[in-house]
Amino acid sequence: MSTPVVGVLAMQGDVREHVRVLRELGAAATRVRRPPELAGVDALVIPGGESTTIDKLLRAFELQEPLKQRIKTGLPVFGSCAGMILLADRIVDGTPDQQTLGGIDMTVRRNAFGRQVQSFEADLDCTALGDGQPYHAVFIRAPWVEDVGPGVDVLATVAAGPAAGRIVAVRSGPLLATSFHPELTGDPRLHRLFLDVVKES
Repeated sequence: MSTPVVGVLAMQGDVREHVRVLRELGAAATRVRRPPELAGVDALVIPGGESTTIDKLLRAFELQEPLKQRIKTGLPVFGSCAGMILLADRIVDGTPDQQTLGGIDMTVRRNAFGRQVQSFEADLDCTALGDGQPYHAVFIRAPWVEDVGPGVDVLATVAAGPAAGRIVAVRSGPLLATSFHPELTGDPRLHRLFLDVVKES
């Protein structure tokens, strides 16, 4: 696959920013709102936003079930912030009616780092990037991962502060998820890693 078609779920959140980074890396990026658009992509990015709102919109636009099925059959998906919550098999502190797409055997705590005024930035050691350079991450009302199953690789944890040791990036086969917003950093390495995953798949 020379030029993968990567959809960005365009329900809410940093859609434009993800599209820009993907196109700069040579991918054919397109917005996805309807089942026929989903059917035309080789991979999908689920951006940050409000996870309960995205969940409701997925159901309203009849995308939830088709997307669940494609995830089950191996669609590469990269979820950031709210996207991480939607890819989790289990949520802590979700709303009573909140549903996820699932796919990653992990438990995610919604809004774990606090409200928007408690947003922060941190340098992370992300060994999966393979270059030994820290990744400067932007956290905005971010979740964290409470636990992972045996098939999930932990890619990054918080190094210091009250959240030291908390898991903030994972991979499970063709599924990648981060607590933070890689589209806001000016650092394309995680998007490049995802495109490598897409090509492998």
